[in-house]
Amino acid sequence: MLGKVGSKAWGGTMEQAMPSLPASCLLAQAAIACGNAKMKHIPALTDPGLTTLYLAENEIAKIPAHTFLGLPNLEWLDLSKNRLDARGLHPGAFKNLTRLKRLNLDGNQLSTVPALPASLQELKLNDNHLQGLQHSSFRGLSKLLTLEVEGNQLHDGNISPLAFRTLDNLLYLRLDRNRLRTIPPGLPASLQCLWLGAISSPGTPAPHRKLETLDLSHNRLVHVPSFLPRGLRRLLLHHNHIERIPGYVFAHMKPGLEFLHLSYNSLRADGIHDVSFWGLRTSLAELLLDHNQLQAIPRGLLGLKGLQVLRLSYNKIRHVPLNSICDTRAAQDSNLISTRLENNFIDRRRIPPTAFSCIRAYHSVVLQPQQGEGESS
Repeated sequence: MLGKVGSKAWGGTMEQAMPSLPASCLLAQAAIACGNAKMKHIPALTDPGLTTLYLAENEIAKIPAHTFLGLPNLEWLDLSKNRLDARGLHPGAFKNLTRLKRLNLDGNQLSTVPALPASLQELKLNDNHLQGLQHSSFRGLSKLLTLEVEGNQLHDGNISPLAFRTLDNLLYLRLDRNRLRTIPPGLPASLQCLWLGAISSPGTPAPHRKLETLDLSHNRLVHVPSFLPRGLRRLLLHHNHIERIPGYVFAHMKPGLEFLHLSYNSLRADGIHDVSFWGLRTSLAELLLDHNQLQAIPRGLLGLKGLQVLRLSYNKIRHVPLNSICDTRAAQDSNLISTRLENNFIDRRRIPPTAFSCIRAYHSVVLQPQQGEGESS
């Protein structure tokens, strides 16, 4: 049940306990939501039953040490898009919240990571003014699963190699929109998903054996990086300047990549070799190569026996030679269920009749339109 501050449905009890909340706040049995209520400070609240406090999009600039003393069972606190900085936020403001699991501090002006309770599982500090991550920044946060610090002022020189040392259970880390040039050292071995931005050299992420998703999109990489984590399943490299896929770059991976996103790059046919996809024979299910500079069907595709989705649209391909998509010498059907070749320069009348013979559903091959011809030709 929801009600507004002052609502008669709450009798006198709630009104008396929350006398200084704005009238636009919504109250529930275990939650208070005061989003965009023009609040400049947090009133003294006393309610052991409160588990959720939503105070986003206000004008709060100061949180004294005693602010949350009356809320010992708070589990979720959202203070995003306020005016908090290191001077206004007391260093011990969150320390008594021993049951807090989720804390959102996005969109403030914090230059350092505040002291935090050991119970925390999710921490969001995106779009602040963080000047670095020290060895003690995340001290005691062994239960943390999700950490987001994108859009700050982090760079290679202000992240301590010991900053992530205590995050033994971290699964998800966002570091995009900082000034990093390499992958930070000392990332926890538990990490499964890593988002990075503005990386010019990926470094050597190989030790992170549990990492399953790596996003290096929207950067300036010129080739697929070496030393990729062995257990990686999803690799996102779209919107870079990649010109080549080195031979055997995926050969060490076990069980192998399932998803490879290379759209919006500068790949040409001579940048992909017969051994570029070595190691992905049975694992790779989706290969996205659209919006590149390919003049021909890349070599090595016939070896990808598990491939289901192939995207080659918006390139400069002119021909579909025999045995480039389907191996006519083998009787086995392909696993391909989606093959995109539209918006190239292919003369469909010159495609060999058996070029797609291994594909069971011929309608799953998209060839129209091509550059220089209308939709109806």
